[in-house]
Amino acid sequence: MSDLGPEPRSQPVALSAEDAEALASRHGMQRVATRPTLRAYLADIWRYRHLMWSLAKGEVVSQHQDNYLGLLWSVINPILLGVAYYLIFGVLLGLDRDVENFVAFLTIGLFTFTFISATLTSGARALLGKVGMMRSLAFPRILLPIVVVVSSFVNAVPAFLVLLVIALVSGEPVTWEWLLYPIALLIVAAMGLGLALIISRVVHAVRDLANIVPLVVRLLRYVSGVFFSMEARLATIDNVPAWLSSALQYQPVGVALTLVRETLMQGMPLRWETWAIAGGWALVLMVVGFFVFWRGEGSYGRA
Repeated sequence: MSDLGPEPRSQPVALSAEDAEALASRHGMQRVATRPTLRAYLADIWRYRHLMWSLAKGEVVSQHQDNYLGLLWSVINPILLGVAYYLIFGVLLGLDRDVENFVAFLTIGLFTFTFISATLTSGARALLGKVGMMRSLAFPRILLPIVVVVSSFVNAVPAFLVLLVIALVSGEPVTWEWLLYPIALLIVAAMGLGLALIISRVVHAVRDLANIVPLVVRLLRYVSGVFFSMEARLATIDNVPAWLSSALQYQPVGVALTLVRETLMQGMPLRWETWAIAGGWALVLMVVGFFVFWRGEGSYGRA
């Protein structure tokens, strides 16, 4: 304070929208909660790739930090489920007669479906559980469902390795088709990512739909041939329309299970149509999922 009295306070200067935008741009600031151009969006995804990997690692660690066995639970749980389902569907219902190696057939289907169901259920809440983060930080929101799928795949890797042991122990010979096993898993992961992008956007728009996702996953478990050969079961039913039979066998989850089984099971030889349809589903779901999610980029985290 001077002898002449308190200094006069500076009055705020009113800026026009154009001047405010220019000032923010000059200081490296950018508008949040807006949808960038497609090219800028792709560039942002690449620029924030390190954040994505850090979030994925944190997600994997957080899921197992309270468990003594850690990642082993990703193997133990499917094995225990496999034993239970083998007793129910293989022994009690006698569905093991439809497949030469029912043990390998069942565990491959179960382990693969466990990964797909994890991407669907976690992807549905990928945005809902990160509202605070989205309001605090500026980053491409698409990283959140990608992190869900990456962490789910990392959690499933031990189980996918155990599948090789189960196939060997159950009598499957090692063939050159086994080299396609990792490629099949990547195709399944691409399908899961596309589905997660679509579901996360839909659930963010209509929150109540998150309660329907577990029901959809449960339904897919029984119409995708996880526990039994869909082709053999449909053959025992009279007057099944051809379109319905094809739809059940070649819907994304059903064809994903068949794809993985064809790489490890000699009784299910490779078929070009399986790989063509599975690859087509992966491409379509990835492209559609990306554009659907990108279209809603400016709305995530507002409510």
